[in-house]
Amino acid sequence: MAVPETNPRPIVVVTGGGQHVWAMVNAIADRVGPVIVILEVPESKKRLLLGRARRQGWLQAIGQFGTMVLSRLGKRLYASHAARLIAQEKLDTEPRPGQEIIHVASANGPECLAAIQRIQPGIVLLNGCRLLSKDMLARMPCPVLNYHAGITPKYRGMNGGYWALASGDSANFGTTVHLVDAGVDTGGVLKQAYGQPKPGDTISSYALRQTAFSRDICVEAVSDALAGKLTTFDPGLPSKQWYHPTIWYYLWTGFRTGIW
Repeated sequence: MAVPETNPRPIVVVTGGGQHVWAMVNAIADRVGPVIVILEVPESKKRLLLGRARRQGWLQAIGQFGTMVLSRLGKRLYASHAARLIAQEKLDTEPRPGQEIIHVASANGPECLAAIQRIQPGIVLLNGCRLLSKDMLARMPCPVLNYHAGITPKYRGMNGGYWALASGDSANFGTTVHLVDAGVDTGGVLKQAYGQPKPGDTISSYALRQTAFSRDICVEAVSDALAGKLTTFDPGLPSKQWYHPTIWYYLWTGFRTGIW
């Protein structure tokens, strides 16, 4: 794909950060044009735990929190595996010199809205940030897309790749770019990509693996949005929202099936 000399309107990515996010940002910058990143402060673990407890009960919330802690520990223990994955897939996982980054407290906050309204982008791509409120979405000056690390609508929510594998549905280990509405990954599907984990991959590295085989669909979706030719399709799948697995489910499934 040829890189255009200029984009009529800028590209904005709203995110909480992470290696997989920067790999996607850099791929879009290389193949479509410069990206302005709005980087939010991730939601505190305490607030996240309280929110999960209100929605699902304390037992589930504590179990999910345990897996989140274990996953973070896994990123440290298996850093060498991640490094090999990054090298093999040629992922550029750090902000580049000169990258424009706007720091905000929340993707739903007034400073984020003010930045987007000032920039007047041609496309806003969400990647690993808070859900946008109905009011926030109503004020967007352009299409808002989301990159989701799962096949929607079957694996909406968290850890879509993991849940596909743990459910014996490895054919749906994939990703989706979709329009954003007020639901959780319920917007119209634009692009989907499918792949497979490789030996050594775990819940700590699935996001990087998925990004590696999903750069094309993000580039295509952003290019389509800038050209004003977004088209949705129906994957014909059932719809379900998933959360982090509880620590006891994660360990039981791992020892039983080898899916970590």
